[in-house]
Amino acid sequence: MTANAIIDINDLNLYYGDFHALKNVSMDIPEKAITAFIGPSGCGKSTLLRTFNRMNDMIAGTRIDGTVAIAGTDIYSNEVDVETLRKRVGMVFQQPNPFPKSIYDNIAYGPRLHGVTDRRRLDEIVETSLRSAALWEEVKDHLKRSALSISGGQQQRLCIARALAVEPDILLMDEATSALDPISTLKIEELAQELKDRYTIVMVTHNMHQAARVSQQTVFFLNGEVVEYAETERLFSNPTDQRTEDYISGRFG
Repeated sequence: MTANAIIDINDLNLYYGDFHALKNVSMDIPEKAITAFIGPSGCGKSTLLRTFNRMNDMIAGTRIDGTVAIAGTDIYSNEVDVETLRKRVGMVFQQPNPFPKSIYDNIAYGPRLHGVTDRRRLDEIVETSLRSAALWEEVKDHLKRSALSISGGQQQRLCIARALAVEPDILLMDEATSALDPISTLKIEELAQELKDRYTIVMVTHNMHQAARVSQQTVFFLNGEVVEYAETERLFSNPTDQRTEDYISGRFG
């Protein structure tokens, strides 16, 4: 495990029933940086992302060999509490999924779940989280409004704020901008750049330009395998594997 790595994956194999979805994956992911996963649909990007907060546990027939360690702890150990893990590893999905509650209650939901009941403290968390997600100025006078009444781009930033409210170490973004318009996408990308100084961000994206714009490291997946993992600038300018070259130049995918 390299000095600044927070996630350490070693000989990871994942099966959905008989389907071998991830094949002998080993890599370190550094903390307080953005790592992008790219590759064609069905290549294993989102599957690997979901191993970091054990979301695959919810899929019947899933079997895992190998290890995934976060900050030195094997997260598939029997001693690991999954709810605590998901507090440390937040996730934002492809489609904005705010709860059918007020903007305020969306953000306060996680802290309340983890025992925060003091209203003043909740007010602070809501404001801090919305500021961190670059949404406070847009919604501060409407906190009692339904979260479903704001735009899709605002809803996605609200979901980021909701994830940040429980003070995670890692933020997973599973194609978090693919359902958004270009202006909202740009806001999320700018937000990710600001957040990387405080959080480790791992993003799955179909948009190679996005990976090139915002990430420091990029991983190229194909058929459940890691083909190439390098600093983003080098991977896009001088890939070492012909399959990477073929994908980023548009020959397939």
